[in-house]
Amino acid sequence: MKRLFYFLVKQLLRYYNHVYFRKVEIYGYENIPQDGGVLFSPNHQGAFLDPLIVASMTPDQMTSLTRSDVFGGPFQWFLDASKMLPVYRIRNGYSNLKKNDLTFEKCFQLLSEGKFMLMFSEGGHHDEYFLQNLSKGSSRLVYQAFMKFPNKKIYLQPVGINYGHHRQPRCTLHLVFEKPIEVGTSLDPSLSEAENINNLKIQLEKQMKKCLWLPEKSENYALLKQKINQHSTQLPFEDLKTLLKNNPSRLPDQDEKTAFTRFIAFLLSIPNLIPLWITRKVISKFEDLVFISSLKYAMGVFFFPLWWFVSSMTIAYIFGNTVMMWYLLICIFSAFLRQRILLL
Repeated sequence: MKRLFYFLVKQLLRYYNHVYFRKVEIYGYENIPQDGGVLFSPNHQGAFLDPLIVASMTPDQMTSLTRSDVFGGPFQWFLDASKMLPVYRIRNGYSNLKKNDLTFEKCFQLLSEGKFMLMFSEGGHHDEYFLQNLSKGSSRLVYQAFMKFPNKKIYLQPVGINYGHHRQPRCTLHLVFEKPIEVGTSLDPSLSEAENINNLKIQLEKQMKKCLWLPEKSENYALLKQKINQHSTQLPFEDLKTLLKNNPSRLPDQDEKTAFTRFIAFLLSIPNLIPLWITRKVISKFEDLVFISSLKYAMGVFFFPLWWFVSSMTIAYIFGNTVMMWYLLICIFSAFLRQRILLL
């Protein structure tokens, strides 16, 4: 039952990605290893949106490491079905840190069996395009897994998630898989464990920067960030990355929204005023702005279709099927057109 749940949700999200984003471009898909265990290491620009994107767009089931405080509640079955494992931190209590041993043992076993896993190597989520400082967590995990199963192939897979906008739906997404790091061939027997783990982290950082439009924070970062918009992101990944680095003046600027544009966007909001208002109220409960895109994604895949279904059935009951069909078409069309205008 859990495998069926995972499969259905993955297929739903894979389809919905092409609805939420204006365009999804995947680069380096052929780099994903098929002959061993793989720990995917993406950058972390979008809260819980990031793992959903990576897990839904890769070829096999993926186990994710998740903070422990979400486990043990009424959603435990769904967490298990979604193949999530708990990670305990100091703030969860020193007595709970020992429980990580069991989690990591499961990770070692999964990687030795050739399974896919996901772990974010940056210290936390953020909404900047450049790579943050990496922790040694993912490098240590694959190192220890290989030392426990030295005859198995285990890889560290760099991934770059590049959003055309950190707040608005219907932007472009570039998902980049760089060449993987095979742990066994990357270790030096003459070095200590700490030195080998650090070398893996350095290799990972180098490879992950290749996956990002803006790998580092430069003096003109604020200007370059403005050049990432719905016009420039229509370019292929390498072309945009090269222009941002060498000749950003050739890239178009973001169009300024006029009063007329904002007025049209407001008119297009009217058919979906209630779900848009509820979405805004939900977002207002979160102080961390990085959650905005994730919450919009979740509301779009679950709440908006539910609202359209309930309201359409009500209208069909009162006014008939013809009026209902026109209402539904207007709701969906106005939602997409509104987002297109907001990104102009």
